[in-house]
Amino acid sequence: MNQWLRNNEKAAIILTIFRVYLGYAWLSSGIGKVFGGFETNGFIQGAIGKAEGAHPAVQGWWAAFLEQVALPNHELFAFLVMWGEVLVGAALILGLFTNLAALGGIMMNFAFLFSGTTSTNPQMVLLAFFIIVAGMNAGRYGLDRWVLPRLQKQVEGTGRKVFAH
Repeated sequence: MNQWLRNNEKAAIILTIFRVYLGYAWLSSGIGKVFGGFETNGFIQGAIGKAEGAHPAVQGWWAAFLEQVALPNHELFAFLVMWGEVLVGAALILGLFTNLAALGGIMMNFAFLFSGTTSTNPQMVLLAFFIIVAGMNAGRYGLDRWVLPRLQKQVEGTGRKVFAH
């Protein structure tokens, strides 16, 4: 399965569909936040409140992070979320730094899941997982096809290998 995901042309087509779907979901959500206004204060407070009771939806360590780090810096977190969503979405749609974008997206998905929000996050995590496992094949039909080899050539003189198949 791993070899098929990482090398097969048909897998690359399926991965492109996954990539564009995820990219659209992230980009449209991010653009809505950028142009519609976005505030994290209420969301963070709500997540902190879900850490109480016999069966909390939010773990205590995450609630402590939210209370001590995210809440006092909610403007920074709002900026990071909305522009993170825009950048991850655009990169996935374009197939540019696909694996890095999928990793950024999966990190945001887990932050939302840790905060007690399910929504579409589990399916997005699953699709991003396949993209990450597929490596460079996930960006075969995107800008990675041209950008990553050029970037690799630029660093070859350093004796380091940046991208491995």
